[in-house]
Amino acid sequence: MKKVSLKNYNSFSVDAKAKNLIHVSSEREIINFIEKNKKNELLILGGGTNILFTSDIECPILKIEIKGIEIINEDDNEVLVSVGAGESWDELVWWCIENNFGGIENLVSIPGNVGSAPIQNIGAYGKEIKDVIENCKGVFVNNGSIKIFSKDECKFSYRSSIFKEELKNKFIITNITLRLTKKNHNINIEYASLNNYLIENGISKPSIKNIAESVHLIRKSKLPNYREFGNAGSFFKNPIISKKQFKQIKSLFPEIVSFKNKNSDYKISAAWLIENCGFKNIKEKNVTVYKDQALVIINTGNAKGKDIYNFSQKIKKTVKEKFDILLQEEVNIL
Repeated sequence: MKKVSLKNYNSFSVDAKAKNLIHVSSEREIINFIEKNKKNELLILGGGTNILFTSDIECPILKIEIKGIEIINEDDNEVLVSVGAGESWDELVWWCIENNFGGIENLVSIPGNVGSAPIQNIGAYGKEIKDVIENCKGVFVNNGSIKIFSKDECKFSYRSSIFKEELKNKFIITNITLRLTKKNHNINIEYASLNNYLIENGISKPSIKNIAESVHLIRKSKLPNYREFGNAGSFFKNPIISKKQFKQIKSLFPEIVSFKNKNSDYKISAAWLIENCGFKNIKEKNVTVYKDQALVIINTGNAKGKDIYNFSQKIKKTVKEKFDILLQEEVNIL
């Protein structure tokens, strides 16, 4: 069997090869595949915007393409929206804006599909998907059984969930349900860059559409389009450190960019750490960091997955040596 190129199925544009790529557009198709695939070994692929292939893939790949957006319940204040895992996340956000459904407007312009969003607990500009998730439905890989996970069962945390930890590659999300507002929207403008943008543009009482349009333009000014430079957005998480460690680092690097959390620890800007290790001036084998956002590693040509991975590990090692902070990858590495 001829191997399939995955170049068009990952936002890094890495030309890894797949032995077997299967497109599935329903829960039933997934269950049928699981019943026939006795080895229980497979890779689940959504939009491919948060994955780095470092080698060819020998096990079967299931490309999840389940569509559908449906209002399943509503009252005067709230609406429950059921969405297929194969829908585009960004298109869903704009659909909600058009219908005046509030809750995910800060999460506009995040690439990828709906089914991947809870896995990563995607977040931006003061909001996370956990704020609006009602439940996640899907299929267990080992036996094809179906389960609906409540919000609490999803075990959401910063850029993580049960689907990224205990159930990684063991559960396939097929559908999610969101609880959104129809009026009295909870407008969140706590992020300084968003708040400043609104002030600069004379928007004193922003609507959810104002928020979405503003975030879209801010992201566009900071982040590269993966169709121009292969990337997966933020490669690393912003590290969270203790108050004690923060004071030590602050004494040595007074200009460090940080955000105080509610529970007294500190979130540090990974982009600042990377930039202050000089990586904006380093390029190796068609790999570098983006000029406007050091947290984004880009493929400037035909870089191999291994080249991108090796560059990321060089960043990780240098940051640890200089700041005694160990960065954690946000991107899934295979």
